[in-house]
Amino acid sequence: MSLGIFLAGSLVLAILSRASIINQRSHGFPRFFAFEAILGLAVLNAPAWFHQPFSLPQRVSWVLLLVSAFLVLSALSALRRFGVPDRSFRDASRISIEKTTRLVTVGPYRFIRHPMYASLLFLAWGIFLKRVDLVSFLLAMVASLALFLTAVYEEQENLRNFGDEYSVYMQHTRRFIPYLF
Repeated sequence: MSLGIFLAGSLVLAILSRASIINQRSHGFPRFFAFEAILGLAVLNAPAWFHQPFSLPQRVSWVLLLVSAFLVLSALSALRRFGVPDRSFRDASRISIEKTTRLVTVGPYRFIRHPMYASLLFLAWGIFLKRVDLVSFLLAMVASLALFLTAVYEEQENLRNFGDEYSVYMQHTRRFIPYLF
């Protein structure tokens, strides 16, 4: 059953990410592998989701999952309000919110450059804590590495798109965790 869910989810992710998979130089290429690792974590750890609900790992897990939800929602809100997407932007590997013409530096973007990838990091580690074992740890590490590479690739794209404005922005923000990393 779990294998079937994973394979069906992988098929959906592959279809949605097909342009990014083809364009291996886009930030969407490593992001696909982050999504795959997170899907694997979710399917693998689903049976333990509510096991020992008051244990320390479960409580930390829920905090990470809530932070993940907050980050993605606030980042999407900021992008929609201030990003000014360019519908004529011809890059099939980017989704509409990634085709912005204005650098967004408000909301969570005021502190970190990649709040949506940070959200996925918190999601991966939150799911990992549902059932701590070697396979889950390895999947969380794969997701983390893939998200780090995604951020690096996207920063290169943003430097090309926004130039010096993005370079200055990089000097005042961190990638994933405010004031730290």
